Amino acid sequence: MEEKILRKLFLGFIQLHILRHGSKKPIYGVWLMDHLKDHGYNMSPGTIYPLLKNMCRDGLLSLEEKKVDGKIRKYYTTTDLGRVILKKGEEKVRELSKNM
Repeated sequence: MEEKILRKLFLGFIQLHILRHGSKKPIYGVWLMDHLKDHGYNMSPGTIYPLLKNMCRDGLLSLEEKKVDGKIRKYYTTTDLGRVILKKGEEKVRELSKNM
């Protein structure tokens, strides 16, 4: 139960993390899962891909498909709206963390 609650809380932070990396360069799901694993977050494709899809639907990420080694890879980039949300989100995280 504790793990489930913590995971739910961290998903917001992970979305900010995705927006940060997507604002620097296009990212893709496998890279993101490996990157998050390096930070101690083991996230399955069943979590990452719906999250990315929802962020696209919400206008936070744009999607571009490219053929890589004969397969289609989906690259995600932070949109202008995503950059605004990222900036405001980072401000809120800093503000809240000062009070903890």
